[in-house]
Amino acid sequence: MQTNEFEKAYGDFIERREYDEAQNALFMVVRISFEAGWKAAGGEPPTPHKIFELVLPEADDKEQEKE
Repeated sequence: MQTNEFEKAYGDFIERREYDEAQNALFMVVRISFEAGWKAAGGEPPTPHKIFELVLPEADDKEQEKE
């Protein structure tokens, strides 16, 4: 078990933007490596898909909000 000082320092470290950037880079390296192995083993490449989609209110919803 680590000391409270260590846990606070580690918590401060993982809350930094640089940690997020490094974590994203590592994730992409692992994903690209896995995909290369998958394809080499004869698997179908993954189909691209949307990560998120914006849902805008319908025109009649805007009119109801005005009333």
